[in-house]
Order: sequence, then structure tokens, then C-alpha cells
Amino acid sequence: MTPEPLWRTREPAAGYDVVVVGSGGHGLATAYYLARDHGVRDVAVLERGWLAGGNMARNTQIIRSNYLWDASAGIYEHALKLWEELEGDLGRDVRFSQRGVLNLAHTTHDVRESVRRVNANRLNGIDAEWLTPDEVKKLVPIINTSPDLRYPVMGATYQPRAGIADHDQVAWGLAAAADRLGVHLIEDCEVTGFQRSGDAVTGVQTSRGPIAAGKVALCAAGHTSVLADTLGLRLPLQSHPLQALVTQLLEPVLDTVVMSNTVHVYVSQVDKGELVMGAGIDGYNGYGRRGSFSTIEHELAAAVALYPIFAHAHLLRTWGGIVDVSPDASPIIGLTPFDGLYINCGWGTGGYKATPGAGHVLADTIANDRPHPLAEPYALDRFTSGALIDEHGAAAVAH
Repeated sequence: MTPEPLWRTREPAAGYDVVVVGSGGHGLATAYYLARDHGVRDVAVLERGWLAGGNMARNTQIIRSNYLWDASAGIYEHALKLWEELEGDLGRDVRFSQRGVLNLAHTTHDVRESVRRVNANRLNGIDAEWLTPDEVKKLVPIINTSPDLRYPVMGATYQPRAGIADHDQVAWGLAAAADRLGVHLIEDCEVTGFQRSGDAVTGVQTSRGPIAAGKVALCAAGHTSVLADTLGLRLPLQSHPLQALVTQLLEPVLDTVVMSNTVHVYVSQVDKGELVMGAGIDGYNGYGRRGSFSTIEHELAAAVALYPIFAHAHLLRTWGGIVDVSPDASPIIGLTPFDGLYINCGWGTGGYKATPGAGHVLADTIANDRPHPLAEPYALDRFTSGALIDEHGAAAVAH
């Protein structure tokens, strides 16, 4: 017997109150919270491929909120609190595991920045601790804390409430919950442009014909700037491939998440046994969702130096996601110069962990046609006012 599908894929109608472009985590979360919290259920989520088949299928699952600046801490802590409620809200196991996240410090500068961030987190009511090298070793016995390393472990920040969640289960859970509330999920429907009336967006052009809309939200990672450009709206974004990989299945050796920016590798071990490793973005602009061996080579060298036991692991597969990076490596959320058009983009490498928070904030912004308080610092006009949120530059890592 064929199992009952979790959600229905529908044919597009002539029009909707809200059209969400992109069926990744942010697009699905936006539609879900529009329907659940604001009663806006005449919503269509349009996807040019298959549901959650883009960046949502290519991330490394890490969730944390231990960011330095108030604006960053605000939206990521909001997201983490929603993560803590998500399984109950969706009625689905998304394998949310609060196993903690370590951010290693390898230099004197790292130590000073890390301790500063711990103190800032505590002032914002976010759980954060500073661990000595011995405490790091106790928490992660397989890590190499020898002082002979080129970049020795000099300590780490630790957020116990942080962790991971299964990206597929999250997407399917959001899709099924949105579908139950009446949201239309439409696959194989590429948005190619917009319908306009003066400075107002009144719908979208798609590969399956025009669709009218009272409001349109762009949540298409790596493609929002391309679509905005068809309106003459140039967004300050660059698209880069972001590298990651997994090993074959292994016995449990790591029960927390460990991140290192100086040597640039971060790793966790999922329930199945795979080691999931991520690194930085490729230095060039591009849309290739594939492994870049120069980046992966440095990532693996760093991993083996920190965890010698990993030299026995075998690489299973590599991939690249496509991330939008803004000038301050922080997102752009909210209104645009066009009435009825809203954007959610520029997350760089931090998009997945923000999933429920970004959707919740954008849904509120759309429903009320004004920025949610947590979205106000992330307005597009900050790039002309100079009120940037340079989390990457200040806190050394934006993942």
C-alpha cells in the first residue's frame, strides 16, 4: 500500500493573498506562521524544483544563538526558542538534539574575542560558558589539545542549549503543517519575473503562467538578487558556494558540535553515525552546488589535526550550497521600495539555524506591512545609513 503523502502538491491558481517564492526552510516557515499566527491561509509557496531541494537539503544542521551583537543575538535566540517548541508545534520528530556547541579559540585574539562574546551573551540572557583546554578535552575526549599544534586549542566558548536538527524532517514537518492549514505548495513552478502596477508588485510571472498576488515574499537563497534585478532593484548580495561533506557511518565518537574558525572546520556526528563537516565559502562567486576540492582539502587537513582519529574515516560525499552574502554578512529582512514586495536574504552561512525565527519574523512583517522589531536592524536601508551589523568581522565567525 502506498503511504499517505505528508502534504499535497497543488496546481497553481489564478491568484493568492500571499505568494512565497522558495520552498526552503525560510519559505515554508514563513507560510506556516502566516497561516498559524495571522490567519493568512490563502498562501502559495512556489518552488522551481522540488520542495526543500535547494540549500535546505545541503546544510550542516547546526543551531546556535551565541552571537555577539544585540541584533544578531536577538533574532537567533528568538529562533532557538522556537526550535525548542517546534516538535510540539508540528507534531513531528525533527531530531532536535540540544547537544551543545563549542567554538574553539586558537590564538590570543580568539581568546579575548571569545570571552567578550560570552559576556555579551550573558547580558542578553543567552546561555554561554568559557571552557579551559582541559575542560574542552573532558567534553570532547578525541580532540587534540597538544600545545605542539600549529593552532593549539586555548579554550572554547560553549552553549549547552545549542545543537542540531534533521533538515529533511524540519522541511517536511513545516510543509505538512502548512498544508494542513490550507497553504498551497506548488513544485516545478519557476518564478521568472513580476507583475507590476506602478511601484506596486501585484503578482509573479512563472513557468506555468502568471499568478496574481496581494503580496510577494522572496525567500529564494542564491536567487533573490536575480529576481529583484528584473525590477531594477539591485540588492547588495554576492552568491558563493559553501562547502560541506560527510563520512561513512561510524561508531559514536562525538556527542557535541565543535566549531573552529581559525583552522576553519566544524563537525558533528548525526544519529546515523556520519561525521558531518563544514568549512567556509569558496572565494569566487558562483552557483555550483558541488564540492570544491581546494576548500575541502584544507577542511580535512584541519579536521585530522584536531581529531587524529578522523584519519581512519572515509569520505562518503561532498557538496556545495549556495549562500547569499551581504556586505556585513548579516541578513536583509523586510520591506522593499516596491509596495507588496518583501525580502528575506543575505544570511550567508547562518540561514539554517534561523529557520523558524526568520519565518516567524517575516510572516509578522508581511501580515502587518511593517518590520517586526527583530527585523528593524536588518532593513535594506542600513547599507546607505551605515548602520551595519558586522557579526563576521566582530565575532570572527558568522556560521
